[in-house]
Amino acid sequence: MSFISPEAYAKTIVASVQEYSLLCGRAVANIFTRPRYTADIFTQMDSIGVGSLPIVVLTGFFTGCVLALQAAVSLKEFGAVNMTGELVTLSMVKELGPVLTGLMVSGRNASGMASELGSMKVSEQIDAMRALGTDPYRKLVTPRLVATVFMLFFLTIISDACGIAGGAFVSVALLKLKAATFFHTGYMSLEHGDVVEGLVKPIFSGFIIATIGCYYGLRTTGGTRGVGRSTTQAVVASSVIIILVDFLVTQLMIGIFGR
Repeated sequence: MSFISPEAYAKTIVASVQEYSLLCGRAVANIFTRPRYTADIFTQMDSIGVGSLPIVVLTGFFTGCVLALQAAVSLKEFGAVNMTGELVTLSMVKELGPVLTGLMVSGRNASGMASELGSMKVSEQIDAMRALGTDPYRKLVTPRLVATVFMLFFLTIISDACGIAGGAFVSVALLKLKAATFFHTGYMSLEHGDVVEGLVKPIFSGFIIATIGCYYGLRTTGGTRGVGRSTTQAVVASSVIIILVDFLVTQLMIGIFGR
């Protein structure tokens, strides 16, 4: 293993941040200018949104089930098992739904974007696109960015609904609570700020997944081995940044809404 000086390492990090920022800027700017590859956007929506639906539904449902079981154990000590619906609903809408959906979609699609674009890069298809006068950022990055942000928003809503349904299933079937009590306490616990917080997070997560996946894909070098390395880096980086941004957004929303 070769070692590099701290100065060279710092320069590498700064150059990577600069390159990533330029990619994000170009991808966003391309949304407002022509040509727009609408067909590619819908293709990516189908791949990212519909393709991720099964894993999002299963993850959300069983997360709600486990959350209801764990909540009941703790609330039973205080004689407040009837508040299970409130705890499950707030946890899914504000935190677990957006974060888990982002992580699941990141594992599936950030890796897919990195491997697909990385394969195109090492096989010189990206250079061929430039030679033919096609902007790779406009053709490859922008459709994935738009599709990921748009579809992750609705996938998060589906995950929240499935999580609440899973919590209700466990509460009714195992904890012997009334379904009306579960849904009423859950509904009454939600406020405007909770819903806004839960729907803002997937917008940031979708942006991170698409841009990180495309970034590592477009900077792939070293043949097929480099493609595998880029895929791993994309998943790790996007997952860590999603959790970091989730913390920052949560802190911001608490400052705005007070909860």
